[in-house]
Formats: sequence, C-alpha cells, structure tokens
Amino acid sequence: MKYDKPGILKIIGILILLWIVSVAVSMVLSPGDDKPTSGNVVVIPIKGIILGDKDGAGFLSDVAESTSIVEDIEKAGKNEKIKAVVFEINTPGGSAVASDEVGQAIKRLNKTTVSYIREVGASGGYWIASSTDRIFVNRMTITGSIGVIASYLQFSGFLADNNITYERMVGGKFKDLGSPFKKMSDAERAIFQKSLDAIHEEFIKEVALNRGLEVDEVRRLATGQIFLGREALELGLVDEIGGKEEVKQYLETALGEEVKLFEYEDKESFLDLLSEIMSGQSFSVGQGIGSALLSKQATRSFPEIWS
Repeated sequence: MKYDKPGILKIIGILILLWIVSVAVSMVLSPGDDKPTSGNVVVIPIKGIILGDKDGAGFLSDVAESTSIVEDIEKAGKNEKIKAVVFEINTPGGSAVASDEVGQAIKRLNKTTVSYIREVGASGGYWIASSTDRIFVNRMTITGSIGVIASYLQFSGFLADNNITYERMVGGKFKDLGSPFKKMSDAERAIFQKSLDAIHEEFIKEVALNRGLEVDEVRRLATGQIFLGREALELGLVDEIGGKEEVKQYLETALGEEVKLFEYEDKESFLDLLSEIMSGQSFSVGQGIGSALLSKQATRSFPEIWS
C-alpha cells in the first residue's frame, strides 16, 4: 500500500497547529489555581448518575463523575480563601463505590460543608449529602432510598429459543457468576445477595454515623423507600427546608461574614473537546455500534451494584 507522504505531513501539521492553539487558548481562558477566586464559598454540583468516571457512562448524558468531584473538593481544601463548600445535589444515586469516594472526601475536608438537595437526592445522592454538616431540601424533594440494587439482563431464554449454546469454560466454579448468558444458580444468588447485604449494612452505618442516629433507627428506615423533604425532616434525615437563599443565610451566620457563592469553571480545553468529538464518532469508522456495545458488555462479568 502506497502512502501519500505530503498528505500525511499535512495532517501532522494540522494536529500540531491544533495543539498550539489549544495551549494558547487554555492559557488565556483558564482561571488557574493561583488566581483569586470570585467568592468565598464554592458550589460543587452533583448532578446525574454518580459514576467513578465517564468511561462507564455509555449513552448517559448527565453523569456526576466522582473522580472530578473529589478533585474539586481537594482543590477547595487547599484554598484558604474558601471558607465553605456547598454541594448542589440533583441525582437518583449511582455507583456505591463512587458515592462513598465523594462522601469520604467531604469528611476529610476541614471546612464547613452544606448540601442543598433540589428535585432528587436519593440513594447514593443521600449517602453523599449525609456526609455534609447540614442538609437543606425543598419540602417536595425526593430523598432517602437507603438501599442497594443490582440487576442485569439475562439472555439464557433467548439463546435457547434461537438454538444458541453458551459454552461454559471457567477456572473456579463461580468465575462467571452474573454472566448474562446463563441463569444464576441458588448458590450463586446467595453469594451475590450476601455482597448486597454487606454493602447495604455499610450504607446504614455510614448514615447513622454521619447523622448522629442510632444504627437500628436508620436500619428501620433503610428499606429503599423514598421520602419527601418534609417527611425526611421529621425523620431526622435532613436538617432544614429551604433553598439557596436559606443556605446562604445559614452560612453567613455560621461563618460570621458575607457569603459570595461561585462555581469552578469548566476545565475542558479545546483539544479535550476535539478529542471527545473524534472519539464519539469512532464507531462509525471503526468497529461499529453493535460490536462496540458487545465489546463493552464483554468486559463486565458481574452485575453492577448501585446505591
């Protein structure tokens, strides 16, 4: 196969030019950690499904990425000008691990922390909120849902109906536990349920510790049931009914100074955006949508656990 050398050099030149432009733009637009902030209280949004990173998001458009959130929390912790952190929560939950990562980062933060739950702060979203010093909700907010769920699609019936055989080869009899191509045995189901129960118990203990409640009291509420904001207030799961204005008033009293709220700017560079656009179209010039989905599924040998 012959290559068009001038064409290749032209492409390389364009890529180098794009890199130079992205660096120049980022230097001009990036606020930088050493520059003064525009306020003394940073608002960190937690919106969408909570995941460790966006690589596992699939077709989800709204993702709260724990890696990025933890970075913002640590950034706030290093900035002496920031007196408090407000977490604006609007999420139904997500990964148990990712939720705990954010919760632990909040508890390591040596600053006043407040959660403001808008429409929904359930399951993993409530786990995170419980880690803050104070929780504000709307009276119609959906919160609580202290529980754990795991599910997956199981295709064994479809395979049988279409005369397709799942050839099982494992080293270790539970290695393919949760495979979508076969039914779970009673022993496999018991093992998996034991793991879910253990995570549920950790969730209960974490909420009890964070909220200063008795473990048995939280366990009684930990059926996975959701509560409206006013119900959650009566149960001791949240602290106040209110919105951003009430949060601001609370912080001004707690800090003894005027509060100016601000958010961190988007850190994506021009080159990042270009990379996302290119990678987002890769299926059309590479392996195709179907095979991409199958390869993604093939890497998962275990049902995903959500809180």
